[in-house]
Amino acid sequence: MTTETISTAKTKAHTVYKADGVRVPGVTTITGQLDKSAQLVKWANNLGLQGIDSSKYTDEAASIGTLAHYLILCHLKKETPVLVDYTPKQLDTAETALIKFWDWQKEHTLEPDYLEIPVVSKTLMVGGTADFIGKVDGVKGIVDFKTGKAIYDDYFIQVAGYAEIVKDALDYQCESYRILRIGRDDMEGFEEKRINNIAPYRKVFLTLVQLYYDRKELKGGL
Repeated sequence: MTTETISTAKTKAHTVYKADGVRVPGVTTITGQLDKSAQLVKWANNLGLQGIDSSKYTDEAASIGTLAHYLILCHLKKETPVLVDYTPKQLDTAETALIKFWDWQKEHTLEPDYLEIPVVSKTLMVGGTADFIGKVDGVKGIVDFKTGKAIYDDYFIQVAGYAEIVKDALDYQCESYRILRIGRDDMEGFEEKRINNIAPYRKVFLTLVQLYYDRKELKGGL
């Protein structure tokens, strides 16, 4: 198993996953096959009606979301963040998200085993980088951090993918699965959603893995 990390100043590092020298897709590539076009069109139209340029809005929101995610992981890793590429406004907004995470953390006991570690399943030939793998209140599981306005089903499909990969690559069995939606400002708020039965999401993820490789074979990629 090998991984390569390609970093840019203002975006989350892009990881290239490889198994025995062969490049394999990541979890987000697998779940990205789900059609979200109608949802995105509605979202862009709503912004347009408010006189907001959706492209500029997306870029700014992505920067803030990436920064909030980065600050939380630096906090958990006890690392000092490097913040030179961000504006004061982005820093102020992302720090609001970090404070929300701190408030949540005060109510729980966190024991991380792995933080943002890229791993590859040779069984599935898929890679992934879960945010938090470890114990929350004594229960082993995965916590995925999302910034935005809502928790969508495909988030748990991603988490199911991470769970399959760490089970195969790290022999790590999860019992709990959480999404923390950490709003980028006070309007977006904070939300936690936890499920114990990952089976339906796992089934969809495995179907998407098969679909990915079936489509690749059709294109002559194998």
